[in-house]
Amino acid sequence: MSAVSALGHVHLVGVGGAGMSAIATLLAARGLRVSGSDAADGPALPALRAAGVEVHVGHDAKLVDDVDTLVVSSAVRATNPELGRARERGIAVLHRSQALAALMADRDAVAVAGAHGKTTTSAMVAVALLAAGADPSFAIGGTVLSDDGPLGGARDGSGAAFVAEADESDGSFLAYEPLVALVTNVEPDHLDHYGSREAFEQAFVNFAARVRPGGTLVACADDEGAARLVDAARDDLAARGASVVTYGRSAGADVVLTDTPGGWSGHLVGLGAEVDVTLAVPGAHNLLNAAGAWAACVRLGVDPAAAAAGLGAFRSTGRRFELRGTVGGVRVVDDYAHHPTEVAAVLGAARSVTGEGRVLALFQPHLYSRTKTFATEFGTAFDLADVVVVTDVYAAREDLDPEVTGALVVDRVPTPGKATFVPDKRDAALAVAAQARPGDLVLTIGAGDVTNLGPVILRALEERAGEHA
Repeated sequence: MSAVSALGHVHLVGVGGAGMSAIATLLAARGLRVSGSDAADGPALPALRAAGVEVHVGHDAKLVDDVDTLVVSSAVRATNPELGRARERGIAVLHRSQALAALMADRDAVAVAGAHGKTTTSAMVAVALLAAGADPSFAIGGTVLSDDGPLGGARDGSGAAFVAEADESDGSFLAYEPLVALVTNVEPDHLDHYGSREAFEQAFVNFAARVRPGGTLVACADDEGAARLVDAARDDLAARGASVVTYGRSAGADVVLTDTPGGWSGHLVGLGAEVDVTLAVPGAHNLLNAAGAWAACVRLGVDPAAAAAGLGAFRSTGRRFELRGTVGGVRVVDDYAHHPTEVAAVLGAARSVTGEGRVLALFQPHLYSRTKTFATEFGTAFDLADVVVVTDVYAAREDLDPEVTGALVVDRVPTPGKATFVPDKRDAALAVAAQARPGDLVLTIGAGDVTNLGPVILRALEERAGEHA
């Protein structure tokens, strides 16, 4: 019996979340009976029902009475009635990472980790493999966009490869045993969980130790944390017959990226090949992600030229520089960036496509702990924009901390008068819309529900255009 079939009837708590819905879809595709519950009727539920998942809105202990395995995420609290009933009845309870590990157990797994860039990079690997005819499976925390349109966040292919976004936020990426571990960076984050930079970096060393014998660690040579990871893990990997491939703009990398003028393409040299890569998404950070994705594909046996061509079919992922609409010459783009380095990267990408226009940013900080820890770094990053409006903090899994607000970020933007704190998110959206003019690009930025404000901004721009007409 395979690791997946042994799970029996699986019930997922919080099935509407990006990671959980991907797992539910894959389990159903493997022929299991799958059910799930969520607190609200969110946008992911119709697709889950279409995939054969029994979906319930609201949590109720009786939903798990005939269940063999319960799957939860770190966001599910001990007070959840379904989790409580499962404990009472002795039902097997798995973290979502353990369920995903079962799905990957008999495949050539590629696990993509890093403080930022992992969704985009894992999607790049998946799209390139698909374009090259490898028919991969994947589980990615966002909608993958390609030449053929949206692919969703999960796919059950017949090929050997399985691409997974490996979440380091709670240490759960240590459940995987990948053939290829791709690390985009090891820049400190989630210090509410790890407590220190040293503990965060050690988790990645432990992740590298999970690479299968004969496998490969692919790591970014340009990132100091990833470089330390390579130094710490190289001997252990070699002892198990595993290899290390580094990539980046650094001259000493195994795969060297050279950007070409324009910012949309680059030249890769390494792994016995020399290829050009042209992307359909802007940004120097995306070219760097593509270099890592290419190295992972080549390690899986894909022809280097086919892997490079396949990357050109990538059209981003949902909430990664996603155009929401254009009104009156003003483009509104949504992005999931929630770490200072990510913010700087997305603002740089925005600047590269605005020409003479301005970049206006609407930012919703995510987590009180992250906002407090990185307030200065956020302020520095947002100085790259022309206008900045910051809302109050999106708490997510944390309890209220009245001493931490978006004002912490505003106060640390170096240029006086550039940033404004508007606590109410709708008022903040209207404030940004009021300042936008033709040629500008407006960004809604953050991992919370700021994504819902794009339509608010577009409507405000339409109303203003109507009044002028």
